[in-house]
Amino acid sequence: MVRDVLRRVSPSNVLTSRRVRDYILMTVGIIITAWGLDAFLVPNKLAAGGVSGLATVLYYTLKDQGIVAPVGLMMLAMNAVLLVVAVAMKGWRYGARTIYGMVGLSVAVDALATVTPHLAADDRLLACLYGGAVTGVGMGLVFKARGNTGGTDIVAQLLADRTNYGIGQMMFAADAVVTLIAALKFGPELALYGAVAVIVTGRVIDMVQEGVSVDKAAYIISERSDEIADAILSQLGRGATGLAGRGLYSGAQTEVIMTVVSRRELDALKAIVHAVDPGAFVVVADVHEVLGEGFKEIGV
Repeated sequence: MVRDVLRRVSPSNVLTSRRVRDYILMTVGIIITAWGLDAFLVPNKLAAGGVSGLATVLYYTLKDQGIVAPVGLMMLAMNAVLLVVAVAMKGWRYGARTIYGMVGLSVAVDALATVTPHLAADDRLLACLYGGAVTGVGMGLVFKARGNTGGTDIVAQLLADRTNYGIGQMMFAADAVVTLIAALKFGPELALYGAVAVIVTGRVIDMVQEGVSVDKAAYIISERSDEIADAILSQLGRGATGLAGRGLYSGAQTEVIMTVVSRRELDALKAIVHAVDPGAFVVVADVHEVLGEGFKEIGV
């Protein structure tokens, strides 16, 4: 029986399950991103950065000349060079995910274009806000599955691995160039709307990847740390960890209590600390994601 359990949770099974989950997540993200482009951004001439933005500019440039070229097809063509760079730097596994993402998005954009309604046609502000949010959710899911949809997504992920900035921030820098190009074609007003969509997309991507901050981490320094810890355990029902600390000014050894609570428990925690030691030093920080006992389970 023990062998059966170990076999079920073997590394190979876990990796296989993770790989299946990743591709399902990528597929959902690709469909959401394509729908956001077709519903809000492309029909409103909002070039929200990336290859999709360049494809939007090129689509309307060719259309003015009487040539109709599918946006998805142009996106796929422009991604070829960046794919070569990604494979060279990340390896073929990254290349496989990239190929799936870029081909999937290109196909989805063209396939959904014929059945997706043109939303917010009379309000470009709503179009850029909703378009940025929807595509941000979609690309965030793709990134969470360790994939990408090609274009500046590749540049953002490669640079994020080598810098201290998030993927959303790196995409913002790369997409700023695309916004300038869009300004030359569509004018400054539409370019500014596109820039708003870029900002919204970047923020939503980071939110999807890092999670919404709903919990709080507290670091408590007090001479009565044992009493505070006992109160946290008994009254809040939360765990606490004692960390060894030393005051750099006084040189005195002290214990730092670290605990994580929900938003609704924060006031109760402050009340406990104040009741035990009004002179305690407390630092409260946002926590994007908490995994483990008392919070969200660690998934595959």
